[in-house]
Amino acid sequence: MPAGRLRDHLHQMRPPTLAPDHGHSALLQQTGFCRELAAVPRSHRMTHHAHAQTADVLLTVSGLIDSSAPAAARIGRGPRIDYHELAHGLNADLIDLAAARRINGSYAQMLERLGGPALNLAWAASRLAPHYRTILTDGEQVGLPLAALLRRYRRHRPYHVMITHAISRLKKAFLIDTLRLHDAIDRYLVYATIQQRFLQTRWKLPAERVIQLPFMVDAAFFHPDQVCPVPLARPQIFSLGREARDYPTLIRAVSGLDADLLIAAYSPWSKRGDSSARIPLPPNVRRGKYGFHELRAIYSASSFVVIPLYPVDFQAGITSILEAMAMGKAVICSRAPGQTDAVVDGETGLYVPPGDPRALRAAIQYLLDHPDVAVQMGRAGRRRVEQGMTIEHYVARLSAVVGGAQQWPTEPVSGDVASGPRR
Repeated sequence: MPAGRLRDHLHQMRPPTLAPDHGHSALLQQTGFCRELAAVPRSHRMTHHAHAQTADVLLTVSGLIDSSAPAAARIGRGPRIDYHELAHGLNADLIDLAAARRINGSYAQMLERLGGPALNLAWAASRLAPHYRTILTDGEQVGLPLAALLRRYRRHRPYHVMITHAISRLKKAFLIDTLRLHDAIDRYLVYATIQQRFLQTRWKLPAERVIQLPFMVDAAFFHPDQVCPVPLARPQIFSLGREARDYPTLIRAVSGLDADLLIAAYSPWSKRGDSSARIPLPPNVRRGKYGFHELRAIYSASSFVVIPLYPVDFQAGITSILEAMAMGKAVICSRAPGQTDAVVDGETGLYVPPGDPRALRAAIQYLLDHPDVAVQMGRAGRRRVEQGMTIEHYVARLSAVVGGAQQWPTEPVSGDVASGPRR
């Protein structure tokens, strides 16, 4: 579809706006997707229009909210979840896929057929937009369609802060170029240096609009002191996660080693398959699926952790890396283009070239032969987490960014930003 026709088509797909007063309150009561506005202090509200009271922040969750997680975290049964902590720290309401389906009603199924669950979530968020000062989207899969839909509000649109994971992918860059969305988002939050450079270079975005944030871990739950060490008959290596994992290379690298490899190829967010599923496993390799307590115990019992990655340009593996570091474990990681910011080579772990089983085996053998080095790296990793990668650091940084974003104009940016290259 030509660019002009695509813009016109999206402009015509305007979601119905909720009534500014009783319509908004009624919807909250019907859907139950967030706390009632009556519970928000009046001092924390502002007015976009003469009759519309607004809360502070609306935060999208591209999945289903685990409502039991806060209670589980309070009694030590699981880690704190980022979106719950952000909701508290930002005075934010949460909207997930279940709430979006209720909000959009009969439109929901059509939206998901047209653009998947993310479009459904973006559509619902756009309906609620007039009632919030800021919308924080948890990924470009929701943020980009929402940016297009928010243009209908022009000068009265909320500030839009978008967490960005892999915006350099061809389809996403093409969509941004076609619809000229780069000037419709007030702040971009990125985790990987390569994604930050891509945004600044391709669309000439100023540094203050593209902010790199370290990711986070609940360092209170993932703490070495939370587990009683269990001695093993021989060394154990742990590898986990699913997104962009190159388990075939890892399995080849450890075959025949005098150590056991345990793989937990599971992720609640990744849509990718398990790359280890169809590979014959050597005798020293096992697979399994574990809950949070079991994962923590396995981290504790393992000599170190290996995160084998394909050469992707986003920060795959970051959750597993930070959990391992928080548990005081050295990390061997593939030096993928998108995963260069967490591990400090030679200090908290080792980087190896992606897809190179010999280099990976050599790094593994080195730490097996030098367990004192692995212990030192693990301690350095724990210090690195404590100094800037805890969930408390994450919430504080995001709170500062969201507050700063509200100082930006909501009308289209002019000058070099709006006229960046279209490639």
